[in-house]
Amino acid sequence: MREKNEKALFSRNMSRDPKHEKVVRVSTDGTVKSPDFPHTYPRNKALVWRLIAASENTQIRLTFDERFGLEEPEDGICKYDFVEIEEPAEGTILGRWCGSQRPGRQVSKGNQIRIRFVSDQYLPSKPGFCIHYSLVPLPEEPTSVPPSLHSVDVLTAAVSGFSTVEDVMKYLEPDRWQLDMENLYKPTWHALGKTFLHPKKSRVDLNALKEEVRLYSCTPRNFSVSLREELRRTDAIFWPGCLLVKRCGGNCACCAYGCHDCQCAPAKVTKKYHEVLQLKLRSGGRGLQKSLTDVHLEHHEECACICKDSSRG
Repeated sequence: MREKNEKALFSRNMSRDPKHEKVVRVSTDGTVKSPDFPHTYPRNKALVWRLIAASENTQIRLTFDERFGLEEPEDGICKYDFVEIEEPAEGTILGRWCGSQRPGRQVSKGNQIRIRFVSDQYLPSKPGFCIHYSLVPLPEEPTSVPPSLHSVDVLTAAVSGFSTVEDVMKYLEPDRWQLDMENLYKPTWHALGKTFLHPKKSRVDLNALKEEVRLYSCTPRNFSVSLREELRRTDAIFWPGCLLVKRCGGNCACCAYGCHDCQCAPAKVTKKYHEVLQLKLRSGGRGLQKSLTDVHLEHHEECACICKDSSRG
């Protein structure tokens, strides 16, 4: 391993001193390059360029020339000869490069960026580097639109991404979401729906085999349904937007002898109530109406294989 020398360390320290940086006022495209590019650069150099865009609403884009070559790294680290890009305002190093692999494009966060080049007294390489700089306008920040002014489709997409009702209320009303939560859970006159589960006893031997066919063939199963589609409501947003219901599903391989079109169909249907959050746009752009409401959904309690073959009498 090469021993560090005082002169190389002195060059590195100089490159950190703001007094030794060259300020470049950027109003058009230009280049920053290592000395003698595209030939071998000199030893013991510490050069700093501080690029400042003429407008504060402008960023600086840096693109490295395809011809790039500095001293190779040691143990994967650019210790000796390197070019470095820094954000002056934050003091953040965007990258340090050496060797022969061309760096990618860099864009400043603000209207300034610093380029630093250091070489020591050993093994200079060629061609060095050449950086093309250009100006790009700062991206405009999106205008903040209150959720109550969004369309139903936009709101539906937004609230569907939240995992808790608290997150939904914070999104809708950041300043008063806790009050909305209190109002949401105040006692109301409507009755709450309930769900009943009936566990089935296990069987053994041949009866167990038959039961398995029944359980995993045509049976009530959990299906997720979209409330807007299920209720055919386009004027309201529900959260959660989907609920689990029991619906008939599966196949009917052992339906009836000679039946060519056997379908799994509900044999017993009930309506069950589910309490959800409902959002409705008030007329005249006066915000959102938020309330808990009961929606009744169809559940299939029993299923049967029905022969739909028209050829059977």
